[in-house]
Amino acid sequence: MSLSTRSSLTLSEWREAVASPFGSLEVNTEDPDGFRADLGVVTVGEVSLFDMTTPAHTVDRLITAIPADVVPYCKLSLQMEGESTLAQDGRHCVLRPGDLALYVTQRPYRLSYPAAQRSLVVYFPESFVQMTPDQIGQVTAVPIAKNEGLGRVAVPLFEQIALNFEVLTGPYAGSLLRSALDMLVTVLSSELSQADGALANNLLFQQAVAYVDTHLDNPELSPRMIAEALFVSVRHLHAQFSSGGLTVSSYIRGRRLELIRRDLADPLHVSESIQSIGTRYGLADSSQVSRLFRAEFGESPSGYRSRMMLGQ
Repeated sequence: MSLSTRSSLTLSEWREAVASPFGSLEVNTEDPDGFRADLGVVTVGEVSLFDMTTPAHTVDRLITAIPADVVPYCKLSLQMEGESTLAQDGRHCVLRPGDLALYVTQRPYRLSYPAAQRSLVVYFPESFVQMTPDQIGQVTAVPIAKNEGLGRVAVPLFEQIALNFEVLTGPYAGSLLRSALDMLVTVLSSELSQADGALANNLLFQQAVAYVDTHLDNPELSPRMIAEALFVSVRHLHAQFSSGGLTVSSYIRGRRLELIRRDLADPLHVSESIQSIGTRYGLADSSQVSRLFRAEFGESPSGYRSRMMLGQ
């Protein structure tokens, strides 16, 4: 875990501070000379949190500034004081205290802050969100309110996280943040069920995903097995996944690796072997787990586990 705070940042300092984690951004204000902002940053494993207090300004992520090979990350913005407007994927929403919304770094977005404000931004890999890219695209810039639906449960948790940066230390902090993000996925899924997108209304796709998640421990899990269980052709099954930018096999592999990564970062599983964890999700060959894990996440399972246990 690393924690840092910086106060009274000028506009140029602020631009530099936010460009480092978030990539190229265009930050503008009507009062560049009078701009002063405070920034608190805590990083726990692969999740970074930013407590931002700023005057009025705008932030643009332009299409021309997004590299073709950018690693997909999500940003969760929780408005704590003041208000902001978020626009992405053809939608825009106004966030007031107690509202949060999701957006992604690999597509353009705009954030507008009309006056002084304070917000929490949580920055984490898109792979943490167990939704297809198309599904995520249906819930960006969709406000989740503190006083409505599942937001009554999710928002207070993130508010407490924002107010308690100093306790986010060690591997248990990582588990807490992952649990909070899992809760966010639940809330987003509830929003998705109300969306008009094809995947949201595709019962077969949802059934296939549910079947995969309950049979990951079977090393023989395959598109044919899923298709037979759901009484459809393999070709028809593949069509449901391809409409979401996925293949059946890549979804199975991705789910297995993400759950293996989750357990490697969990201190409750620290004494469990990598082979045992892999076997739980249908990958009994530890060398295969290592090869696939490194290809997906850029480091070995053992190296990742060590880093997470140190809270890095």
